[in-house]
Amino acid sequence: MPTPLFAYWVHQAHPFLIQFTENFGIRYYGLAYLVGFIGAFWLMQLYHRAGRSPLNSDAVFELMTYLVLGVMVGGRLGNFLLYHPDELFHPPWAFFMVWKGGMASHGGFVGVILAVWLFARYQKLSFLQVTDVVVTTVPLGLMLGRIGNFLNGELWGKPATVPWAMIFPDSGDPLVPRHPSQLYEAALEGAVLLAFMQWRFWRSHAQRQPGRLSGEFLFGYAVLRAIGELFREPDASLIFGLSRGTFYSIFLIVVGAILIVRGKRTRAAA
Repeated sequence: MPTPLFAYWVHQAHPFLIQFTENFGIRYYGLAYLVGFIGAFWLMQLYHRAGRSPLNSDAVFELMTYLVLGVMVGGRLGNFLLYHPDELFHPPWAFFMVWKGGMASHGGFVGVILAVWLFARYQKLSFLQVTDVVVTTVPLGLMLGRIGNFLNGELWGKPATVPWAMIFPDSGDPLVPRHPSQLYEAALEGAVLLAFMQWRFWRSHAQRQPGRLSGEFLFGYAVLRAIGELFREPDASLIFGLSRGTFYSIFLIVVGAILIVRGKRTRAAA
């Protein structure tokens, strides 16, 4: 017997922790990024104190500067180029209209890769050894970002009749219950992937195979993202019948697999 419509929880977007004007205030989404960066900094300092990282305290602090710029520029630019290319210059300052949201995780990954490459080159460190450290912290930011999406009432799921389905008034069809896909993704891309990466970092010898952890992260993220996309309403046109999140993840699977194989071969040759 279907659940009566009035039994579903109606989600009310509340993007602000503290709101000063209509578009200005302390936003949960911004706090999610801030806490994510602080958490990543704390974890990398912990790695250094445990003797499991090539980065000392000063290097970690400098790396975080690179990462913040990489994530923000890459994520913001990726949102336009991968999902809404026609909106990048409409208006010309659209890129800077951050209060309207719009960050793409795939674009953020590209930004992080470029940031780490520049950092590693400047510090004369192994690029893959640095990425192996960084990727173990990324799921924390992904989890918090998805929770921010949920609080914003955006990126809602497909229609559903499960007992925990919710009504999102801004979805365009306010009477249709939907999957809270943001929370699914927070659990999959965030909590599950974070637990896995931390287990691999602390309980394995994967770091002796440069690129292995980076490959496992990319592969794992892509698979978990594709699972989450099954419940998420596409927010842009499909590509070959796939949501854009799933389509772009195919490339991450390929790169991840290459890095895993390369890491194994590097260990075997050592």
